[in-house]
Amino acid sequence: MADNNETTSTGTARTTRKIREGLVVSNKMDKTAVVAVVERVRHPKYAKFVLRTKRLYAHDETNDVNVGDKVRVMETRPLSKSKRWRVVEVLERAK
Repeated sequence: MADNNETTSTGTARTTRKIREGLVVSNKMDKTAVVAVVERVRHPKYAKFVLRTKRLYAHDETNDVNVGDKVRVMETRPLSKSKRWRVVEVLERAK
């Protein structure tokens, strides 16, 4: 992953927000989508790659994502008890 710092015009460092891509696994809540993000991590002892899945609760203002869509989410301020992400764009619609 790239460096998360960028310099502003005043010369101070500012951190950028995390961006992840994942698959929508649920959209039953109002203005909320559950996005499953899969990452490959190397096991510390056995050096094999393991798939880890995180379920992120993302804000979807227009309720336009459906189950099976591939989306890009961005970290944001806390919107509720468990919602810390928002849907930025739909990369691929479900067939």
